[in-house]
Amino acid sequence: MNKNTLRFKIVDTLYILMMALPILGCIILKILTYPPSEGIAIRGALIYFSFPMPIMDMVVTESQINSLAVLIAVWGLCMYLTHGMGHIPMLRRHHLAEWMVQSVKNMVRGNMGEYFMAFAPFVVSILALSGFSSLLSLFGLYPPTSDINIVSGWAILVFILITYYKMKCGPIQYIKSFGDPVPFLAPLNIISEVATPISMAFRHYGNVLSGLVISVLVATGLSGLSNMVFGFLPGFLGEFPFLQIGIPAVLSIYFDIFSGLLQAYIFAMLTMLYISSGFPLDLYNKRKMMKKQKYANAKN
Repeated sequence: MNKNTLRFKIVDTLYILMMALPILGCIILKILTYPPSEGIAIRGALIYFSFPMPIMDMVVTESQINSLAVLIAVWGLCMYLTHGMGHIPMLRRHHLAEWMVQSVKNMVRGNMGEYFMAFAPFVVSILALSGFSSLLSLFGLYPPTSDINIVSGWAILVFILITYYKMKCGPIQYIKSFGDPVPFLAPLNIISEVATPISMAFRHYGNVLSGLVISVLVATGLSGLSNMVFGFLPGFLGEFPFLQIGIPAVLSIYFDIFSGLLQAYIFAMLTMLYISSGFPLDLYNKRKMMKKQKYANAKN
């Protein structure tokens, strides 16, 4: 495929629009639907509408819409990075895509081992979804990672995978594992098992939400302090929030970018470590060899 053809450029443009339009749509939706407020306003995710259900209404919130926008944008980014890959000459974005894939594979190999190499797409999905969701606050949007419902869903999915791999040697072995290293620690091990998804969800959600709250409080405080210090100036100069210039941007760099991406990395690392450490690989290989031997003996 010739990368200079009109068709190639049109497809590239469509992928770029696929990344930008969902975020732009969320911004427009927020402008049209967000209720006006005075002073400090720290709210949860806005509820757009709900469907009546037998037990309780199913609500569609700002978190869900923004999560869908992130999914579409990440999909568009992946399509853009890999568009035309495999043809000569390769573009710089193709090398970037290869570097990203190789980095994730190395991370999975180093933390989980060769047996779990198929987990690389799952891990990079967690990194991308969590990281880009936290970065939505840079556009003034509500980050889904500050909604406990969204992050709890991820943690429950990881907990299901942890339990699945712990039970690959059979349910009896899984139950016996609660008695390690001594049987009387079984109650504590059960509590630790249940606490795994709770701790993962609250760690991620709490760090992102606390950064959002601190940024709002500091920005509001600087606005009041600016009025106190420069209120004597005539006209609009006395009302202009001079102290809000620069300082909130520095906080945004930390809370919105560094902290959000750090929490995405921590969540992915915990996912890999919990799944790999809970899987008795040696026992699983031993049982597998015994089954093969038993099958060979029965066949002979």
